[in-house]
Amino acid sequence: MFGILQAPTPAKQTATDTIAVLSSRLVSATLLEDRRAAILGLRSFAKEYPASVASGALRGLIGSLSKDAADVDTIKVILETLLTLFSPNESSPEASDDIALWLADEFTQRQENISVLFDLLDTHDFYSRLYVLQLLSAILSARAERTKECTFSAPLGIGRLVAVLDDRREAVRNEGLLLLTSLTPSSGELQKLVAFENGFDRVFTLITSEGSLSHGGIVIQDCLSLLANLLRLNVSNQSFFRETGCVPKLAKLIGDAVRAQESGDGVAEWAKPQRDKNMWGVLAVLRLFLVHGGLGTQANQTSFWQSGVPMQVLHLAFSAATEMAVRAEALITCAELIRGNAKLQEAFAQLEVQSSTNEHASGAAGTTVANAVTTVNVIHGLLDLALIVTATQAFDVRLAACECIKAYFYRHNLIKMHFLRRAIEGHSSGADETPNIISTILRIPETTRSVDPYRSWFASMLLLHLVYEDPEAKALAMSVAFGDASKGEEVVTLIQGVTGSLIGGFQQREDERVSVGYLMLLCGWLFEDPDAVNDFLGEGSSVQSLVQAISQGESLGNIVQGLCAVLLGILYEFSTKDSPIPRATLHPILSSRLGREQYIDRITRLREHPLLRDYEVLPQGLEGDLMDGLPKVLFDKVFVDFLKDNSSRLIRAVDRDPGMEVPVVANGIQKGISRELVDSLKTQLEDREQALRKVESDTLTLERRLGQEQADHRRAKETATVELGRIKTVNQNLQNIHEEEIKGLQADHQATLVRLQAQNDVVAEDLRNQIARVRREADESISKIREADDADITELKDSVRRMEAELDKAGKDHMQDLETAHEEYSLKLEASEARAKRAEERAEEAEGRARRASEDSRAVEERVAYLTQALEESERAGKNTQTGLDDLLMVLSDLEEKRSKDKKRLKALGEVTSDDGDDDTDEDGSEVGGDVNGTAVRSDDGDEDLD
Repeated sequence: MFGILQAPTPAKQTATDTIAVLSSRLVSATLLEDRRAAILGLRSFAKEYPASVASGALRGLIGSLSKDAADVDTIKVILETLLTLFSPNESSPEASDDIALWLADEFTQRQENISVLFDLLDTHDFYSRLYVLQLLSAILSARAERTKECTFSAPLGIGRLVAVLDDRREAVRNEGLLLLTSLTPSSGELQKLVAFENGFDRVFTLITSEGSLSHGGIVIQDCLSLLANLLRLNVSNQSFFRETGCVPKLAKLIGDAVRAQESGDGVAEWAKPQRDKNMWGVLAVLRLFLVHGGLGTQANQTSFWQSGVPMQVLHLAFSAATEMAVRAEALITCAELIRGNAKLQEAFAQLEVQSSTNEHASGAAGTTVANAVTTVNVIHGLLDLALIVTATQAFDVRLAACECIKAYFYRHNLIKMHFLRRAIEGHSSGADETPNIISTILRIPETTRSVDPYRSWFASMLLLHLVYEDPEAKALAMSVAFGDASKGEEVVTLIQGVTGSLIGGFQQREDERVSVGYLMLLCGWLFEDPDAVNDFLGEGSSVQSLVQAISQGESLGNIVQGLCAVLLGILYEFSTKDSPIPRATLHPILSSRLGREQYIDRITRLREHPLLRDYEVLPQGLEGDLMDGLPKVLFDKVFVDFLKDNSSRLIRAVDRDPGMEVPVVANGIQKGISRELVDSLKTQLEDREQALRKVESDTLTLERRLGQEQADHRRAKETATVELGRIKTVNQNLQNIHEEEIKGLQADHQATLVRLQAQNDVVAEDLRNQIARVRREADESISKIREADDADITELKDSVRRMEAELDKAGKDHMQDLETAHEEYSLKLEASEARAKRAEERAEEAEGRARRASEDSRAVEERVAYLTQALEESERAGKNTQTGLDDLLMVLSDLEEKRSKDKKRLKALGEVTSDDGDDDTDEDGSEVGGDVNGTAVRSDDGDEDLD
């Protein structure tokens, strides 16, 4: 008994062994209770031993999700175990970030694993739906792209996820909302699927149920984030949003928020930051529809305008109860709502907004009524915000108001000219109640500029956007002048006034923001405008002040000095020989007095300054770093782009020859050419004029000479006329003599013709006799040839018949000999060889006779062929003879025709011809012709007679 008690205790089982046993039981167990017990055991180890559990049981756990899907308790335990594996104890020795990647890979490498999780969303069990959503979020965090692909491919996957938004249990619904937000930021296809699953309506319903923008919490912010994901750079979803009537719902959200804010319905102080975030978020969603240059931006702007969104946004922006950040975002949104849309820009100016100043409305009796709400035109209100409000915390609102004014006249020349003309008229009259940008630039007190340097900065930027790259606006602004010359006052232009304010700021050591604003305005205005450059150079001391600011104004800072160098480069680049300070004078100032190296160094430093170099990435507003208690906002985007594009050109300008002016196109007219070229052209023109005068003198001399020659020609013509009359008389006499000679020749010709006719008749008779003789000889020859051929043919046919008879007889004799030999052979076998020999000899003889007969036959055939060929040749000879006779007949016919023509020609000449030959010919019935050679002889005789 004591031995049993002292026996060794069994070895203690390790956690790894236990996990291996549980994993094996999970795979091999057939009963649900056994699998559940194994899963419970694995869950207890998952927190401390995630790697061991995942390596041994992960596939079994995933397999149980589909195998035991009907059992809610088992599914709950499985999902808890999987979630624990994704978030193990950080102090565990097996804890590692790679475990989450491994688990996510196991799920995403097989599509059915993700599909199983989506199938579990069809259950209504709270924990099953919640844990599935959390598990999908964990997988998405580890393997985002692959999880999105599996979600997109899963049947009804997106539909089941979107349906979770209708779940009344907040935990499940919120988890589904977060999962959808994480799935949709970059996948356009998933964004479309969520939208087409009625995602927009469900989100708006959820926002309304959660208290809308004013009373909603973080869930509203998540809903707006999901909306932003679905709409960002997705034109299809934006169109679907408009077409499904969601724009009015969005406008209603903003309107309800504005009304709730104005009514003061008791939003707690702790809830106001979340309310402001919600309002900021809905404005950010609006801006997603208004991407500048986007495909559907125009349609979105029109749709929002028709739904009253701009008015709601303006109410939000001008409400004193709205947080400054939200007001700034509202004004930026309002600017995007009208930018680039001409109809909306024109309609925008008709809106009324609440005044943002602290002025009190006047009562009927001249008293003031406190807290009265006044409305002003929206442009007036925006100018008030930009130029009147001075609070530092309102800087973002002022900057946004300035952007809204820029959007108001953006690429709309009529509005731009109207705005500038209104500013000029208001400044000239001095009675304009609206804040005036020109008055602000020129008449702002120094104390105000030191307290609020951005007032002149905003005014300068607005004027810069009005005149930048707009020759018509530049010309209108240059027409502004101050002072009455008739009263002895100095006339100062707007450019000179701005320059004076700039130089005064240098001397008073004002805030650099004021100087930067003036310098940006002047640089943008004077660039590629020789007239504006000449206006600036009309005040000679201005150039000296700029040079002094660069070389001796260390306190001004690199930005101001760099901008002064840029302005000097523009002045030199676009000045002319006729400028108040010519190019030849400006070039030594840049290259010698200021120094080429210092000029280039100042522009280079400005170009590399962080505020300009990193403008696109630095926050422009109170969010960035402060400088002297004010924002670090010194540059405007238009000017930054301008300087980056043209800094290299301005650096090279100092090396350009003073005699070469830069060509500039203004109002379609090219300005600025080389004066040396003009002088050269003038010299060439004078040379050409002298040459022209010389040519005119030579022409006059030639005309006189031509008149003399014409007189000589008239005299020669008269002499020629007299000579021509004399020649005509002589010619007439010669013609008479010629006619008499012709008559004599005709008589000789008639006599010769009679003689020739007689000779022709004799020759024709001889030809007819020869033809008859030739015909008879040919007929006799043909008859003899035919008789000889017939006799030869008959003889050959008899020979052939005779030879055929001999062949037949030889054949018969041969057959008889063969029969006799056969009989003798059959009777007498012993004498067969002799008889066969004799028979062979006879056969050879017969064959010899046959060969000779065959040769005779071939000879006969050759003879027949020869005779046939001779017959054909004789026939061809007969045909040739006949052809010759026909030719002779044609010759006779031609002779007779020629004879008749000769008679007719003689008759035409009046000679009497004899028709006896024709009558004789007709009576004889034979053709009368003549030898060709004989005719030629007679013609020659006739010619001799005529001569």
